[in-house]
Amino acid sequence: MRSTSAHIEALLDRNAESPLRLVLGQGISRGERMDFTLQKSVELGVTRIAPLWTEHSQVQLGGDRLEKRMEHWRGVIISACEQSGRNVVPELDAPVRLSDWVAELDGEELGLLLDPLQSASLAELSAPVGMVRLLVGPEGGLSDNEVHCAREAGFVGIKLGPRILRTETAALATLAALQALWGDFR
Repeated sequence: MRSTSAHIEALLDRNAESPLRLVLGQGISRGERMDFTLQKSVELGVTRIAPLWTEHSQVQLGGDRLEKRMEHWRGVIISACEQSGRNVVPELDAPVRLSDWVAELDGEELGLLLDPLQSASLAELSAPVGMVRLLVGPEGGLSDNEVHCAREAGFVGIKLGPRILRTETAALATLAALQALWGDFR
């Protein structure tokens, strides 16, 4: 019988977590786009990820297929944590309808809705006191009804500039901007 032993000589106490509590509500997108968004949002310090069913979601999952996809997404998240040196694995919520997710916004949270029709930008907002919830649509964006629903729930519409970004680019650009304004990159 073979055996191995190890002796721990030092503990490196390194906190790699963001001071911002960031929750990404991401409209479920197809295959590699969703994987890319999950991977990079973890690297950018997101705390929790909520996959959202939206009117324009092109992905239809249920039963075993949904469970397999959730396991795949968990693997993507764990791998991104390992690669980026994160101390805490972000939570992955079960997919919910967008209307249910936006209704959970409370007065302590800043809800941000990416909306290219708005004129407000992140730079015009005050630093958040509590958690930041970021709502990003899937390919094809959010429907007018979903934008209205989010605004009624208290989400603030912001735009990222003069161009309309792909779903994976929009989420990551916003997370990076949030970190630059109020988080890791200050």
